[in-house]
Amino acid sequence: MSEVSIARKKEKCENCTKQCNKKQSDDALSSLQEGSIANGEVSGHIPAQPVLLSACLSCDGCVSEEESQKISQQSLQEINHVLALNKKCDASKHKVLVVSVCPQSLPFFAVKFHLDIPEAAQKLCGFLKSVGVKYVFDTTVAASFSILESQKEFVQRYRRRHHDTHAMPMFTSSCPGWIRYAEHVLGSLVTPHICTARSPQQIMGSLVKDYFTRQQKLTPEQVYHVVVAPCFDKKLEAVREEFYNSLLESRDVDCVLTSGEILHMMEQSNVSMESIDPVPLDHVFGEINGPSLMRHDGRGSEGFLEHIFKYAAKELFGLDVQEIVYKTLRNRDFQEVVLERDGETLLQCAAVYGFRNIQTLVHRMRKGKVPYQLVEVLSCPGGCVSGRGQAEGEGGKPDRALVQQMEEAYSSLPIRLPETKPEVQRLYQDWLEGQDSPRAQQTLHTKYSNNMQPPTQTLNPDIQW
Repeated sequence: MSEVSIARKKEKCENCTKQCNKKQSDDALSSLQEGSIANGEVSGHIPAQPVLLSACLSCDGCVSEEESQKISQQSLQEINHVLALNKKCDASKHKVLVVSVCPQSLPFFAVKFHLDIPEAAQKLCGFLKSVGVKYVFDTTVAASFSILESQKEFVQRYRRRHHDTHAMPMFTSSCPGWIRYAEHVLGSLVTPHICTARSPQQIMGSLVKDYFTRQQKLTPEQVYHVVVAPCFDKKLEAVREEFYNSLLESRDVDCVLTSGEILHMMEQSNVSMESIDPVPLDHVFGEINGPSLMRHDGRGSEGFLEHIFKYAAKELFGLDVQEIVYKTLRNRDFQEVVLERDGETLLQCAAVYGFRNIQTLVHRMRKGKVPYQLVEVLSCPGGCVSGRGQAEGEGGKPDRALVQQMEEAYSSLPIRLPETKPEVQRLYQDWLEGQDSPRAQQTLHTKYSNNMQPPTQTLNPDIQW
């Protein structure tokens, strides 16, 4: 790695916490000098870059050698290898490829294809099936489970807030970059406050590898499950140990590819958009009633804050909130929502996006000055649609024009409340044996560790975040 690259790596962490700075040891930097960057050489002066949480996570302090090896399998080469083996081996040994597409990735393809989201989704599905993918889903149904479980947990936490010091505030858990930072840098200050509901990605992984495989009379090891996401940090989430079934030797999500990687795959295939036959997305039940693509409330993310806020207002105070009014504090990525009645503040919540704003939140928490009961935390400024796996432009900076187009496309999707989806209620019964069953708790929730000690190994320099 060049001296400029090392300087840039140091620069990324200079505004991070003291714990993270300690992990940037001289020994680690010396070992990194022997490596090289996979995406090309860096020459000339590198201008100052904003500190992003994903940049913090790319340092060698948090990723072990074992994780590095697992993440290296989250690549186009791996999925191409599986597709190639399917063409060569006996049909009985074929892997059934299932691709689950995050709804925040679809606006990227809509903008790139110059189509609306439903049309772009069908073109994407048509391409994937043309190269050997068997099923293509969107992950909105999994996000519905995550939101519903988060809503219930927030109300439970609020009701025990007077005798449980860790009940409030509750931090959302859908962002793997935030979770990684909380576990490896913040530890017990934050982890007891994180909602235990699994992210949409990992609920989708369980849904595919458990329920769907049984419906198709397959075993989990016969299925190769790929998630298309807007964010590189989703790769780290997929290799977490709790999402690996040692008995079946199978991961809930075998591979995560970013939207940009899928677009690159299409470009490598030399196919024209006109030549791709549009194909409707699949459904876990094999049937679709009404519009196939919906979204939840929220400006470019799954809208956990809005759904939890409205649910809590009704459940705790009997108030019907139709529209939420955001108050911008530091910037558009640090906003506040307040529920009031007769001049009394009942709930105070916040949406905090981006590493700098997260640092402000953590600083306030250390001083015991967080007034919020709920905080939606996302590592990417602007939310999930702005993920670096699809919104990064030249020089590593966000492509603001692209982001604006994606946000407009995403907002065009119709909104549907997760509790009004009949397929969700059906899955609670058919798959999870009821909403409050032990099976639902085990399948839809997880736990967090306090791993604040840096690993002894360094990150494989060939992996770029």
